[in-house]
Amino acid sequence: MWSWETAWEGLPAVLQGFGITLAATALGSVLALSLGLVVAVLLRARTRWITLPLAGSAQFIRSTPLLVQLFAAWVLVPGVGALTLGIVVLGVHYAAYTAQVYRAGIDAVPAGQWEACVALSLPRRRVWRAVVLPQAIRNVLPSLGNYVVSMFKETPYLAVIAVPEMVHRANEYGSTHFAYLESYTTAAVIFLLASCPTSLLIRRLEKRLAH
Repeated sequence: MWSWETAWEGLPAVLQGFGITLAATALGSVLALSLGLVVAVLLRARTRWITLPLAGSAQFIRSTPLLVQLFAAWVLVPGVGALTLGIVVLGVHYAAYTAQVYRAGIDAVPAGQWEACVALSLPRRRVWRAVVLPQAIRNVLPSLGNYVVSMFKETPYLAVIAVPEMVHRANEYGSTHFAYLESYTTAAVIFLLASCPTSLLIRRLEKRLAH
């Protein structure tokens, strides 16, 4: 039977886990967006000893489940804090996807833009910083935002390496108070309230950029 009193008593514990969830999502997103951009730019290098290992590594990461990567990192990298390890794994996992998004945005920059930069003899670094990346990133912002939301919804996987995120705390409270229904429902509602408005904002941004 549902108990509002039990749900209310368990709310602080679930909210404490929600703070960890937000921190993991924010830091993991920064890592994923930054690393993904670096990988996307390096994949355009003309040296195969750079592009082949990067492309192979990104493909491997995209082809294996996040849960398996978390377990592997937990076993192979002992001595690192669970939260730190989880953030790094999340960031690297999603960097493999955001790199593809950035790459598509870069490829969508008209060839005339590149040719104009060559004609003006602009330094390559300035071409990327002032011409290519502003256009590419603007075009892929909605897709990047969708991956951030996806990362937020996959943070419960961090519970397998003992990160006290929201679902982990909900499970702890449920097991100690025999109130799984209330604790898990509270966590689910918080996930819903946090992700739905964000998804709507991303959709609105996508429509605005399309005009």
